[in-house]
Amino acid sequence: MKLESFLLEILVCPQCRAALTEGGTEEQPELVCTGADCGLAYPVREGIPVLLVDEARRPA
Repeated sequence: MKLESFLLEILVCPQCRAALTEGGTEEQPELVCTGADCGLAYPVREGIPVLLVDEARRPA
């Protein structure tokens, strides 16, 4: 998965408003919050980021 750079510049974590970075694997891509106290990982399904806190994976 490769999101457009302009999209990554404007997307923020809905929980804490920190920037998001690409992460996960090719089979299960994610957008990961860069906030030190948050760290939620949001799934990307069929190229579309699902920015719902209820759908996010909590950091381990």
